[in-house]
Amino acid sequence: MAAGTALIYDEEMTKYKLLWVDPACKIEAPERLTVSHEALVRSGLADRCVSIPVREATDEDILLVHSEEYLEAVKKTPYMTLEDLKEFTLHYGDVYFHPNIYHCAKLAAGATLQLVDSVMMAKVRNGMALVRPPGHHSMRSAANGFCVFNNVAIAAQYAKQKYGLKRVLIVDWDVHHGQGVQYCFEDDPSVLYFSWHRYEHQKFWPNLRESDFDSVGKEKGAGFTINVPWNDVRMQNSDYLSVFCHVLLPVAYEFSPDLVLVSAGFDSAIGDPEGEMCATPDIFAHLTHLLMNLAGGKVCAVLEGGYNLTSLAQSVCQTVQTLLGEPAPRPANLEGPCKSALESLHCVRSAHRQYWSCLKHADNTNVSIFRKTLVMQISNKKSDEQKCKYHIPVCLKQGCGDMSGFMHAVLGLLLPLGYEYDPSLVLLVQMPDSGLSDSVWQHLIGLLQGLAQGHTLVLMQVRRPTASSLLGEAAPSLGQLHAPLPEDVEAIESLRHKLKADWKLLQTTGKDETVKKS
Repeated sequence: MAAGTALIYDEEMTKYKLLWVDPACKIEAPERLTVSHEALVRSGLADRCVSIPVREATDEDILLVHSEEYLEAVKKTPYMTLEDLKEFTLHYGDVYFHPNIYHCAKLAAGATLQLVDSVMMAKVRNGMALVRPPGHHSMRSAANGFCVFNNVAIAAQYAKQKYGLKRVLIVDWDVHHGQGVQYCFEDDPSVLYFSWHRYEHQKFWPNLRESDFDSVGKEKGAGFTINVPWNDVRMQNSDYLSVFCHVLLPVAYEFSPDLVLVSAGFDSAIGDPEGEMCATPDIFAHLTHLLMNLAGGKVCAVLEGGYNLTSLAQSVCQTVQTLLGEPAPRPANLEGPCKSALESLHCVRSAHRQYWSCLKHADNTNVSIFRKTLVMQISNKKSDEQKCKYHIPVCLKQGCGDMSGFMHAVLGLLLPLGYEYDPSLVLLVQMPDSGLSDSVWQHLIGLLQGLAQGHTLVLMQVRRPTASSLLGEAAPSLGQLHAPLPEDVEAIESLRHKLKADWKLLQTTGKDETVKKS
């Protein structure tokens, strides 16, 4: 198992800036990169990471995503006068050019590829690339939204080509829609692209109809583009976690990626002038943690946006600290998703129910110490009537023996309940006859270590997989999960419907839900 977390940074990527007056572009400044790196150095996190040198992306790398005509046009920018650069910029949207930006853009893409190489060659377990310019808005033949070359899209194509990967997951938590990534992979079932973004019914930049929830991909790629539009501002930690629990994680486990690429834009954090959201920097520790058991722990985070220098630096530190294996802090302000977030969540789940077995149920509409203890018991035996909101018996036809049914219960019930309850300690008990496989047990431990600052106690007959998970090793892939048994889905959804009055993070729609049989 690879160990260590890569950190890729080069001061050279700070050496371009806006040379004329443009209110829309002035926020994309070199300080974005310097404050992020300085915060990692000051906190001691940089010294704990494995430093990987940056290289320039080659023409061959860039042409994996971009057209030759576009690349040749950008190559001319180092030799342009200021007036020529202004004129060249007018061909594109919300972006600016500088004599050094072509060099920096090649470094940004190359740094991302260095990170992928380091992770795929097991030199490190995971890592983060602090890069500039960002990438997720740039398209095949166009710069856009501060982006010149599409760093993450290039990395996905590169990883598939060089390492023969069959499935790549791209998670874009930037507050803007990464339309460049979507366009690149919208007909490609080997890349699952997930994006949440401020949308406000198409009134927020980039103001695209195809950023809405019903843009799900095309042809063979239908279902492999997941857009979660935020139609209101001030989204909080609960809203972000709800989408992870009820959309992204179930689909990601069913997809079973070989590699996770994160378009890590921190303009979705509190205080950012672009996002106007209220999620605190510590939420990115939890989002990162929840991705780290996918793909055998192969997670590559690549900086995108983030324009409040305080929350940007804090969010970068939270992400890197989690990649290093530190326990995530206790989650703050989990008051349940807001009505607008629930509406979006409901629409997304409904739009994708035909593509993912884990969402087919999506609605179109033993211990007796309950005072301070939340108890969930999963078995194949029907329990007595639920005694109180803190005692939750879950009956599955095959108990813990069916991987898909068990993971359905973990992601759809246990994880959101655990986050809302916010325990000080997680106690896991596995009975000798549970039928739970080692790999599923490792995923359960890994997911729940995001709670209680990692304070986890396991009661069972000791086996190495348990010890390795508690030490922070990523769980092995479960493979692509088959559909859960219909009776298990019905039981879980009936229970969720019953509990959602007491537990807000179990809600997936703002309307009254009617549980329907599959």
